[in-house]
Amino acid sequence: MHLDHPTTMPHRHAFSADALRPDGSRRALRVGLGGPVGSGKTATVAGLCRALRDHLSIAVVTNDIYTREDAEFLRREAVLPPERITAVETGACPHTAIRDDISANLEAVEQLEQTLGPLDLILIESGGDNLTATFSRGLVDTQVFVIDVAGGDDIPRKGGPGITTADLLVVNKTDLAPYVGADLDTMAADAKKQRGALPVAFTSLASADGIRPVAHWVTGCLSAWRAGVAA
Repeated sequence: MHLDHPTTMPHRHAFSADALRPDGSRRALRVGLGGPVGSGKTATVAGLCRALRDHLSIAVVTNDIYTREDAEFLRREAVLPPERITAVETGACPHTAIRDDISANLEAVEQLEQTLGPLDLILIESGGDNLTATFSRGLVDTQVFVIDVAGGDDIPRKGGPGITTADLLVVNKTDLAPYVGADLDTMAADAKKQRGALPVAFTSLASADGIRPVAHWVTGCLSAWRAGVAA
């Protein structure tokens, strides 16, 4: 079984504009998480919050079309204090609010920073979308795309902007591979063909340390962000 844990930032990464607060310090790093319905985006957000909340100041923005379901789940799970979790109801396809008209998400992000004080990290979760979903670089500084083995081991081979251009591709639910007939080595090889040097993390969030490779990658991004590196 091939589990490729990323250890470095993607070389082609470029941060979005307006990186500084009015006082000249760097604002919070904004990480977008997208992917198909049921792939484990909210579970990934929850895992990151649990893994990083003791030493980072974190907030979350979720996106759903007509509900606040994901935000309510995160609050019930108490992954962060409730005031650190806010929701955007997109009223349209999720990619609209993360790529085309990002005003509602930008307002939510800026409101969190204003009310909570200086933050280290803001996680912005898209509603479930297809393989074309990507975030505007005016909204996020780096983006994660989450797929899962239950969707079929041909998903990496199908490509699409989410798979080919995301700064990190997460292949989730590896524990289900034997039950759904998914070949993880095939998925790893296909992801490599589609993504080149961009990193891929194979995860099982059902395990105690399943979020570890993603959390490690996010902290690496944050270190580079604080240093002002845009490689």
